[in-house]
Amino acid sequence: MSDNRPIVAVVGRPNVGKSTLFNKLAGKRISIVEDTPGVTRDRIFTEVEWLNKYFTLIDTGGIEPDNGDIILSQMRNQAMLAMDMAHVILFVVDGKTGLTSADKEVAQILRKTKKPVILVVNKIDSQKQFDDIYDFYELGLGTPYAISSANSMGLGDLLDEVVSNFPEGLNTEYDEDIIRVAITGKPNAGKSSILNNILGEDRVIVSPIAGTTRDAIDTYLERNGQKFLLIDTAGIRRKSKIYETVEKYSVIRSMAAVDRADVVLIVIDALEGITEQDTKVAGIAHDEGKACIFVINKWDLLEKDNHTLGNYTKEIKEKFPFMMYAPALFVSAKTNQRMSKILETVEMVANEHSKRVSTSMLNDVIGEAVMLNQPPSDKGKRLKIYYGSQTGVKPPKFTLFINDKELTHFSYQRYLENKIRENFGFEGTPVRFEYKEKNRK
Repeated sequence: MSDNRPIVAVVGRPNVGKSTLFNKLAGKRISIVEDTPGVTRDRIFTEVEWLNKYFTLIDTGGIEPDNGDIILSQMRNQAMLAMDMAHVILFVVDGKTGLTSADKEVAQILRKTKKPVILVVNKIDSQKQFDDIYDFYELGLGTPYAISSANSMGLGDLLDEVVSNFPEGLNTEYDEDIIRVAITGKPNAGKSSILNNILGEDRVIVSPIAGTTRDAIDTYLERNGQKFLLIDTAGIRRKSKIYETVEKYSVIRSMAAVDRADVVLIVIDALEGITEQDTKVAGIAHDEGKACIFVINKWDLLEKDNHTLGNYTKEIKEKFPFMMYAPALFVSAKTNQRMSKILETVEMVANEHSKRVSTSMLNDVIGEAVMLNQPPSDKGKRLKIYYGSQTGVKPPKFTLFINDKELTHFSYQRYLENKIRENFGFEGTPVRFEYKEKNRK
């Protein structure tokens, strides 16, 4: 994360409407909203804009009294870490339920932070309920802001107060030069461990319980002058196993994370091997035109001989024949093996994903390819390629002007694609072709 971007943390006990507020301020549904305490377990990050000022908003798991539960105690730690990072803290309480002992406990923690704390009384849906906010003065955190997240009431005044509390010297300008990276894969393939290793801190809850990460989590990072947005997704599970609505949202969220990304890391468990779900995620990423990298994690746990690497590489090519362009990294988040290669490769494929080649150079390559291998013909009529040009990036797209679309064939397109890759690279990214018939008078 860029160190000088204002950070605002949304905290409070479970089920007071933190995620609803977060989603309203973000302008899109990022956090899972469900009437079940403990649904948001990790810190969820997004960028918010108000009055042309940009800041990072963090949604946190609800803070509960420490009762020894592994997940609850980690949620508590994550909320504390978010408060530690924040420049401004939004303390959300429930206006319908009224003041609770848990609210008082959270307020006590917040007073010790010495940060600007804005007290937000949520679920005040009408003027009649307005009197309900006065009890909260008892928390000693100043004037409460009455809002209704669900009905978008009172949010403008709240945001005015948020931006007025930003310390001076922070960067609130829009930042376009970010590579967005989705970390996808099956539950327990080690996605969160990979993210934590890259960041060098425990940003995401890591536990041996499958499905620990339910949301897609945005984390900003800057390395060697390049900015990254890392999106850790909930593991995509088989559709038949999606019983709960919460689980269903998580799968949709994973697919949405792929949609938002420039580069998709497809994390595969080296011990479990390539599964049907891995091919599904890869297929979605390929169809969406995303740059892709296979990350085979837990490589340290695999018993190896001289053929292991070669055999695994061969299996990847066999299972993903449509993605020969995607590099594979064999890593261990636990032992740090080859982990430094991940961001290096992300940057490389992101550059390839947005690469442009000149029309003259492209046509030299196409002309040479046609001379070496004649285009297909049908009933005595041969495909003619007059010229081509690159008409898009992310992914690179080539438009070929031809005589007759009926004469095109996928095998010849694959041949042309291979020739273009031989000459220009485009490693890690799919390429697209479009055909236009050139009217001849």
